[in-house]
Amino acid sequence: MRKMQRFFPDFKAALGLALVASLCACASGDKPKPSSLEAKPSLLNVKEEWRVNIGPAALPLEAHIVGNQVIVASSQGSIAALEARSGKVLWRANLATELSAGVGSDGETAAVVTRENELIALRAGKEVWRQRIQSLTLTPPLVAGGRVFLQSADRTVAAFDGASGRSLWVQKRRSDALVLGQSGVLLAVGDTLVSGQSGRLLGLNPLNGSTRWDAAVATGRGVNEVERLVDLVSGASRVGDNLCLRAFQSAVACVDAQFGRTVWAKSASGSSGVGGNASAVFGSESDGKVIAWRRTDGEKLWTNEKLRFRSLSDPVFAAEAVVVGDFEGFLHFLSPQDGVLLGRVASDGSAIALAPVWVDGTLVAVTTRGAVIGFRPE
Repeated sequence: MRKMQRFFPDFKAALGLALVASLCACASGDKPKPSSLEAKPSLLNVKEEWRVNIGPAALPLEAHIVGNQVIVASSQGSIAALEARSGKVLWRANLATELSAGVGSDGETAAVVTRENELIALRAGKEVWRQRIQSLTLTPPLVAGGRVFLQSADRTVAAFDGASGRSLWVQKRRSDALVLGQSGVLLAVGDTLVSGQSGRLLGLNPLNGSTRWDAAVATGRGVNEVERLVDLVSGASRVGDNLCLRAFQSAVACVDAQFGRTVWAKSASGSSGVGGNASAVFGSESDGKVIAWRRTDGEKLWTNEKLRFRSLSDPVFAAEAVVVGDFEGFLHFLSPQDGVLLGRVASDGSAIALAPVWVDGTLVAVTTRGAVIGFRPE
């Protein structure tokens, strides 16, 4: 199973309820045994090209791509911008404080959020401003158009001036009794700010936060608040205006982000984000099944059950393969056509902490021990 999910109930009133629900789920039986790995095929050979250490890393942090760079952060506040092809460190900063979200960047300004609820902006590794915020934030800031956008766990969306940190606008919406303790959806599609709000995807005007469109992705069902939780999770696959994403333990869906129309939604029981290419969407279910859906209509294309209960990462489409990381630090390369294993490569023996990213012909993975490793197919 994936790492136990944390629920943050608005944020103090129902904390006990969330913890009891999680503990009961864990105590209901023995943890399933991870699948043994099948023999490694030689259809795709992948080789490690470089390695850099940034310190221990864990969700909800995310690696961020800007051009040919990848920007990564450790849980303890170490941040580095690396040239993806060579692993060269372009700049490095150490904030000496634990992070709750990050990292976002437009190539000039990088932004992270600390566990003390401070939004910090950096340029070339130097802090330029910090702004106190009111709520716990787990979603990486979005830096775009000279602004820094923030989505807090209580569903508040805010904009700050990228040069000074001055608050520009705040939109606070109704918060459910429970919210998911992992990163949510916040990205730009054209001139629209796209934000995940419970089971809905909103298109916002970045100038003032007003709503341009509202698309329903999933509806909560169940007898209690935990079962009805349907937050949208980070890790979306975008092709043009077509945006595909996952609602926690509920559905995988694709939305037309120009008009705010849900194209299709299919039941799915996973907690991680999705990857994809022009023809398909790929997702890892909570039990380790990897599934491909046709991008146009959501028809299921294939299912791979050879990685059951291996705590898989978000999939990424890289090197013409579907790549997922697991709890032992292996990266598995699957055929996008039928899900058959093409190859496998090891990292440092610790779990793949963040969703791998594909940039400049290099697959970059980050482990819980803090190794940032660049792999390339031979």
